[in-house]
Amino acid sequence: QVQLVESGGGLVQAGGSLTLSCVASGRDFSMYVMGWYRQAPGKQRELLARELSGGSINYGDSAKGRFTLSRDNSKRTIYLQMNNLKPEDTAVYYCGAFERWSTVSPTWGQGTQVTVSS
Repeated sequence: QVQLVESGGGLVQAGGSLTLSCVASGRDFSMYVMGWYRQAPGKQRELLARELSGGSINYGDSAKGRFTLSRDNSKRTIYLQMNNLKPEDTAVYYCGAFERWSTVSPTWGQGTQVTVSS
């Protein structure tokens, strides 16, 4: 089992930037493709960015052109660089670990709150 801890959330003004981090511990990090999701109150969890098995990254519509997922295997960490933040980006942000070539349910971190003020 892998364990995930997100950090980097906070309060930012509209137009600002934040970088979220997600550190993985436990099982071999290379066994997982990773992703970032978010959930706003009263809404479903939404895909922001997810690695694909071939190495590319799938971005959700809300993230395209503004958010970038990156990965540092030496630090067992993924990042989400978020630019030009908007009030509608306010949500709890989660990282998820998806075991490669498996149908096992993903593992989620505890989430980190991002609040964007207008």
